[in-house]
Amino acid sequence: MRTGPQRPTRPPRSRSAAMALAGILAAAVGAVSLVSCGSDDDDSGSAPTGSRTPPDTASFSGTLPSALGSAAESVKASLSARASSASARASEFEASVSAEVARANAAAQEQLKDVEGQGNAMADVSLRGKPRADTGGLLAVVVSITNSTDETASYAVQVDFTDSDGKVVETRYVGAEDLEPGERVTPIAISRKPPEPPLTAKIAKAQRY
Repeated sequence: MRTGPQRPTRPPRSRSAAMALAGILAAAVGAVSLVSCGSDDDDSGSAPTGSRTPPDTASFSGTLPSALGSAAESVKASLSARASSASARASEFEASVSAEVARANAAAQEQLKDVEGQGNAMADVSLRGKPRADTGGLLAVVVSITNSTDETASYAVQVDFTDSDGKVVETRYVGAEDLEPGERVTPIAISRKPPEPPLTAKIAKAQRY
C-alpha cells in the first residue's frame, strides 16, 4: 500500500459549468432591470433625480429682464406711495394745527402790523425746532410764550424763515390770548416752503397787549 501526499480532489466539471451559468444569468437579469428603469423614465418624461441637469439660464430670453423690470416698477410704486403718504401726513399735521390756532394767529398778525421794532415781549418768547418726522417733513418750530407779568395778557409773535443769506423768504404769525400770570403756551409756526434749500426760523417781533 502506497503512502504519501494526496492530490486535492477537483469538483466535477458539471458543477463548475453550473456555477458559471448562474453568474451569466444574474448579470443578464441586472442588465434587463437597468434597461427597464430607463424605459420607465422615458415613458414618464422625467429623468432620475441624480441625472437631472440644471437649466441653462444663458439660453433664456425675456424672463430675467422681465423680472427686473417688475422689481423696478414695484420699487417705483413703493416710493411714490411713500411720497404721497408723507404729503398727506404733512397736510393733516398743518390742518390740525391751523384749526386750533387760526383765529389767534390772525389776531396776532393784526396786532403786529403797526408795531415798530421788535415789540415789547421779546424776552417772553423763544423757539425750538420740531422733528420733521412728526410733521410729515414740514419745517415747523415751537414758539414758547410765557406771561412773565402779574396780569392777564395776550401775545402776538412774528416768526421769519430766512435762507442761508439771511433773506426773509416767509413770515408766519402765532398768538396766545388771555394768558394768566406765569402761564405758558406753545403754538407752532409752520413753513410751507420746500425742504431745500434749508431755512432758519427766528423771532422777528413779539408784542404783549
